[in-house]
Amino acid sequence: MTEVVLVIHLLICIALIGCVLLQRSEGGALGIGGGSGGAGSLFSSRGVGNALTRTTAILAVAFFATSITLSIMARGSRTPISVFDNVQTQGQPAKNSQKPASNSVLPKLPEKKAPSGPQVPTGQ
Repeated sequence: MTEVVLVIHLLICIALIGCVLLQRSEGGALGIGGGSGGAGSLFSSRGVGNALTRTTAILAVAFFATSITLSIMARGSRTPISVFDNVQTQGQPAKNSQKPASNSVLPKLPEKKAPSGPQVPTGQ
């Protein structure tokens, strides 16, 4: 189902890009028809401009609808998680943390004792 909506979304994107590129920046919309047709004619400059504007608006609404549909479908059945589930408090392991394996591949490092007092450089 996701693939079908994605293909429809891509076709709408291509049509929307083409529709926007066909429009003139001055609002003339291709300049087809000049002044030879009637004012209400479909191929007059005003008629083509109105048709392209309507088509762009319809394609934009379809684009947003498919975008929202795809985001809802991608969310699916995932359960929400919180970053606080993995927070470790002092001396306690995190809720979701796993215990290290006893036969670990890495060698154990020797434990170092903490210094008894502040370390101050001497001799300068």
